[in-house]
Amino acid sequence: MEIGPDKEVLIKLVTMRMPFGKYKGQLLCDIPENYLIWYQNKGFPPGKLGEYLANVLVIKANGLTPMFFKLKRIAQEREKRKND
Repeated sequence: MEIGPDKEVLIKLVTMRMPFGKYKGQLLCDIPENYLIWYQNKGFPPGKLGEYLANVLVIKANGLTPMFFKLKRIAQEREKRKND
């Protein structure tokens, strides 16, 4: 059993777009931290979206935002290979 972050979830954070609200259409990883904190206090939406938003907040709050740049490159490379 592998312990550590789920790579597919991390890729989702840099490819999935916010489906509604003030930041509709933005990549989840690009939503500002202050909005994520507000959402946390209000209560994240149920399901996968809420889990993804919570993960983005944890990453940003721990100063790991640069990780998103590498993940975006990985996601772009995957998409390019898929389309070739």
